[in-house]
Amino acid sequence: MRRLLALVGAFLVVYGLGMMSVRSIPARSPATTTSTPREAYVRTSTPAQTIRVFAHVTTTVPSVLVTRVIDGDTIELSNGVKVRYIGVNSPESVDPRRPVQCFGKEASAYNKQLVEGKKVKLVKDISAVDKYGRLLRYVYLEDGTFVNLKLVQEGFVRAYTFPPDVKFANIFKEAEREARETGEGLWGSCK
Repeated sequence: MRRLLALVGAFLVVYGLGMMSVRSIPARSPATTTSTPREAYVRTSTPAQTIRVFAHVTTTVPSVLVTRVIDGDTIELSNGVKVRYIGVNSPESVDPRRPVQCFGKEASAYNKQLVEGKKVKLVKDISAVDKYGRLLRYVYLEDGTFVNLKLVQEGFVRAYTFPPDVKFANIFKEAEREARETGEGLWGSCK
């Protein structure tokens, strides 16, 4: 009965947030790339190459306020809903069953710097919620910064593929490889 109530509750939360989702736009060559007010994008440079990730975030995707950062890959919104970032895994910093892992506090602090007190757009892949009832989303700042990817590139989190939510898995893996090669964040600090 408790599990059924939890599932119904999770459904209502997702339904209440309007099942925020987007349609992917294929990456284009840099020479033909344009941006319109309805197209949010992140342009990121790494030593090896420039990665461009496009996501069509329509005006129907509302911005929501982040009131608390729980750790390097989880946030809480102003309505109390918790959101787990898709495609990444942060070193533990708050799990009472585990010791704080190397770079866990740093990942949490950087995530806090990026999103706490700011409005973000949440984009769904396939799954709506995880087994803990948290929304599973890609997170974008209003300026188009793709938070999930930025955390991987800066070495604060690891790429973490958990099917069926794999839309950006290859991009995250490549960004992790480059961060590891250049010793970014946890890759330079944790052995």
